[in-house]
Amino acid sequence: MANTKQAKKRARQSENHREHNAALRSMVRSDIKKVAKLAAEGKQAEAAAAYKEAVPVIDRMADKGLLHRNKAARHKSRLNERVHAIKA
Repeated sequence: MANTKQAKKRARQSENHREHNAALRSMVRSDIKKVAKLAAEGKQAEAAAAYKEAVPVIDRMADKGLLHRNKAARHKSRLNERVHAIKA
């Protein structure tokens, strides 16, 4: 356990940051799953709209360091592929 005042504060901050990051990570995963589900169901218009909403969120998380930039790019690329593969 933290002994100094500074260490106790850092422990509190770390816990708050962990919870905040977990919420953001969950939000990104939900957006990704939403696009994937719509694409699997063959709903191109809805999937394309969901993709447009998901891209800025994924980019923001990459900028914050929550996702590696290559992982973010990979998610966007694969989702885009799925959306465009739907036969309208």
